[in-house]
Amino acid sequence: MSGGGLFGPAPLSVTSLSRIIAGLLATPDLRDVWVTGELVDLRASGGHCYMELIDKDMATGRVGARIKAIMWANIAPSLGRRFAEATGQRLVSGLKVMVRGTVNYHPSFGMSLVISDIDPSYTLGEAERRRREILARLSADGVTDLNRSLPWPEPVLRVAVVSAAGAAGYGDFINQLYSSPRHFRFRVELFAAVMQGERTVGSCISALDAIAARADEFDCVVMIRGGGSSTDLQSFDDYSLALNVAQFPLPVIVGIGHERDVTVLDYVAAMRVKTPTAAAEWLIARAVESLDRLQRTGDEILAVASQRISGCLTQLSYYEGVLPTAARAAVDRSRSFIDSARISLAGIGGSRLMPARASLDASARALAIASATAVSRAYDRLEASNTLLKALSPEATMRRGFSVTRTSGGHTVRSVADLADGVAIVTVLADGSVTSVVNSTAPSTHQSTDSIC
Repeated sequence: MSGGGLFGPAPLSVTSLSRIIAGLLATPDLRDVWVTGELVDLRASGGHCYMELIDKDMATGRVGARIKAIMWANIAPSLGRRFAEATGQRLVSGLKVMVRGTVNYHPSFGMSLVISDIDPSYTLGEAERRRREILARLSADGVTDLNRSLPWPEPVLRVAVVSAAGAAGYGDFINQLYSSPRHFRFRVELFAAVMQGERTVGSCISALDAIAARADEFDCVVMIRGGGSSTDLQSFDDYSLALNVAQFPLPVIVGIGHERDVTVLDYVAAMRVKTPTAAAEWLIARAVESLDRLQRTGDEILAVASQRISGCLTQLSYYEGVLPTAARAAVDRSRSFIDSARISLAGIGGSRLMPARASLDASARALAIASATAVSRAYDRLEASNTLLKALSPEATMRRGFSVTRTSGGHTVRSVADLADGVAIVTVLADGSVTSVVNSTAPSTHQSTDSIC
């Protein structure tokens, strides 16, 4: 039937309907319009860049509207470069963008937005707005400063690493950590995680959970990521991941970007560094500080002990010189007194002299006994002091089978951790010294102490 039918006007063909829609869309209001939305399903083909723009419900995350969009090959490279130069990241799915374009309708491909321009400042503003919202939420939760307030162990040698297995950044971290001239004995364990893409957040949280279950085995956590697109850093601006880092029971070092890149994790972690190599350098510097502090403490203890021993030696030397002289002086004084008494009594008559002589003899005997007793006690104390001095002396210690080992530089070796293979050492014994070269070292099985070198 023509002109009408049972159900109203004559039906339209698909082609006719498409032409009508195209005519309706060919309006100035739909040309050179600015549109905001989230990029999804971004893909390139034949130099052209195809994508979709969507709006999501803020409460539910459900997609409320979507439209196809395209950047033709003649402008796609230049727009991509300009966007990357301004934002530090390339166009990828998940970004919030503001684009300029014209609504077009094709009979075969339907309606789409042909993009002619893009505003990078909008994307930067959206990323910063999202970051601020997450930080405000973390602050309201009262967790922002929790990880930064944790005390650092002394020293920091047991390190749990969250990184992609086989990643260049992890390799750089390990090479830097073990190339230190001080040869610190770091113990590193990798907890592999995806560090880019949609699985990043869940994978990193799983790695942190695994470390938390063994928290007593580690001193800190290092989250590192090597090179790559800055766009991949979006995953580290995530509330749930940031909450895990902020509340983690061990200090967390974050090195997932470069100098210009800042994420939410950088605000809540105990330490933020630029790169994986910088994370290793920070750990080495921390170990150097710990070792230097221990060395200073040891030197102070040695100095105090040496001063006390020197004081004892001086005191013993004084007793050695004074006590025998004092005893002899006491005897001489007694003898002089006796001689004087005898002279003074020589003229006294016999009847009066006898009692006086008897008394004098008794006094002389008592004085002699007292002097001998005093001398004996003085010598006993001197002998005890000499015995103690000899027992405490380094020579006595060596005669009992002990020795002192020093490096070729004259530094005393206090632990196997002070030595490395090929180092020349001098062992001082009671009757001489022996020079040798370290072939291997092994820690004692009788105690468990952490060593830093």
